[in-house]
Amino acid sequence: MFRHTNNIDRSFRVMRSFMLTVVAGSFAVCLYALYKSAQVTTVAQERMYVIAGEKAVMAFASGRKENISVEARDHVKTFHRLFFTLDPDEKLIEANIRQALYLADETAKRQYDDLKEKGFYEGIVSGNISQELAVDSIKVSTASEPYVFRFYGTLRIVRPTSVITRSLVTGGRLRNISRSDNNPHGLLVERWEVLDNTDKQIETRE
Repeated sequence: MFRHTNNIDRSFRVMRSFMLTVVAGSFAVCLYALYKSAQVTTVAQERMYVIAGEKAVMAFASGRKENISVEARDHVKTFHRLFFTLDPDEKLIEANIRQALYLADETAKRQYDDLKEKGFYEGIVSGNISQELAVDSIKVSTASEPYVFRFYGTLRIVRPTSVITRSLVTGGRLRNISRSDNNPHGLLVERWEVLDNTDKQIETRE
């Protein structure tokens, strides 16, 4: 009788150990499956497709810190292109300036207001003058925020009787802000000032 009872106890212990092993194994498999699912999801979120022509090209997203120098230079370039590229068209000038002012603080607005008050933009329109900006180089220090930058460019001013080539050097700094449709880089130009804007060459048009 006792032997029979011992056999039952032994069988029960064996069965319990087996069940615990099965449960532990199932739990481990579930954890592994969750881990792999999260890993696959993370990779999928970093992957995107860009339409180039008729083909979908795979691209990968990366963190802001990895791209801050590229984004900062492009932000500075875009701001200067919008602010300084002018044609004899009031609506085009206003549209470009409006976009540029989304990318900078009140120092850019003061510069615009000063030029407007002096009749600079009226002179562009009435004199049929075009102004093009070529970027020479942009230097940005991204070691710490705010990011100090220096812009070097060349202005080509086309008048009915002459073409003026003028150097343009500006400086300022960049601050991180929230991204938006009007400011996709999420950066704001601060303490912006024109450091040099002197004539380099004047050519007579025939």
